[in-house]
Amino acid sequence: MLGGLGDVGKIPELRKRIFFTIALLAVYRLGIFVSTPGIDVEALRNLFDTTEGTLFGMINMFSGGAFEQFSIFTLGIMPYISVSIIIQVLTPAVPVLEALKKEGEAGRRILTRYTRQGTVILALFQAFFISAGLESQGLVVNPGWAFRLSTMLTLTAGTAFIMWLGEQITEKGIGNGISIIIFAGIVARMPQVLYYTVELTRSGEIQPLAMLMLLLFCVATIAAIVFVERSHRKIPVQYPRRMVGNNMAQAQTQYMPLKVNMAGVIPPIFASAFLVVPATIGSFTSNEMMQDLMVYLTPGTTSYSIIFVALIIMFTFFYVPIIFNPEEVAENLKKNGGFVPTVRPGKPTADFLYKILNRLTVWGSLYIAGICIIPQLFYFEMGAQSFAYVFGGTAVLIVVGVTLDTASQIESFVVSRNYEAFMSRSTKKKGGIGSMSYSRTRLLRR
Repeated sequence: MLGGLGDVGKIPELRKRIFFTIALLAVYRLGIFVSTPGIDVEALRNLFDTTEGTLFGMINMFSGGAFEQFSIFTLGIMPYISVSIIIQVLTPAVPVLEALKKEGEAGRRILTRYTRQGTVILALFQAFFISAGLESQGLVVNPGWAFRLSTMLTLTAGTAFIMWLGEQITEKGIGNGISIIIFAGIVARMPQVLYYTVELTRSGEIQPLAMLMLLLFCVATIAAIVFVERSHRKIPVQYPRRMVGNNMAQAQTQYMPLKVNMAGVIPPIFASAFLVVPATIGSFTSNEMMQDLMVYLTPGTTSYSIIFVALIIMFTFFYVPIIFNPEEVAENLKKNGGFVPTVRPGKPTADFLYKILNRLTVWGSLYIAGICIIPQLFYFEMGAQSFAYVFGGTAVLIVVGVTLDTASQIESFVVSRNYEAFMSRSTKKKGGIGSMSYSRTRLLRR
């Protein structure tokens, strides 16, 4: 994968995209340190110190540290992700949304607008409960409706701005903007948490052997993630001799790679968002029912582990068919004259792909659930709660997954530009369609 990354600096457009992404991430990180007015920050930090090991840690991880400082980006990107989940769940059940999905680019723009509007509404809702909860905890300098309204507008504007940053990175930068922002928030927290864990080791709260076990387990987790993320099932696809333009293309066999973890980092992000939204509201309220809910949703408990694993498996089975539709793939193969050996084109091919997809999804969901929950339970057992959030399975899976996906996108960009340059030189030298066909064949073989 890394072979083509050495040419990054030679492609102006790619270099521009990378610098653009870095610049927007810098803006995002600067916003983390802009505090929301009217908050007693010291009292808020004391509250965090007394609630270590609860969902505060997970909320803070996904907000990139903004939550403990109560900055303008406190809500982070989670409202956007939560609304995206709702829209995707409702799309198959609501005819209007299903019709928009099938309209192509125009329909996608309308769905995006609905997602943005829903994000603003949910952010306002969350911000209201948080501001009211802060007042009940005695963390506000001048409580009242003026504080509540200003906090609602500030936090909602912060979420809307992060949402805009993510969309700009996706469109004009490198990688998926939302995933890149979550990635940046987690990575920014790693040095601080690692230093804190080392200090606990020096003070004797964590034994040196336990610290060594933490690091070894973290390295093993990263190695397992890289191995599985690079694993895939190859489906052979044969193409008979056919006319391509004015040339006769030879019969060839290609392979359709299906990843073991086709859902990527989306299921744990969705599952975390599902838990973080009520936790964000419950963290600053004295409501007895919400406090009871917070007890059940405390990381490290049996109830939390069961709910988290169930959500990951559910979202994996929900998301995989969205990104890979066997019926559409089978139809496209049939239109292009391709077929899977020993399988008839059309519906039999779709059924065959469904069978393979279901098997991969089962193993993929179990892999994601295991990676996300086992390291976290291990770190909690070792007494390293902060380490569990930032170096736990969920965070490491997101960091490694986003890194691999972004590197793959950069490599594809480099290969595409190199291919275009090669085609241009080849056409100038030989000036014929035959040279174009030859260069395309060489690229496919490579």
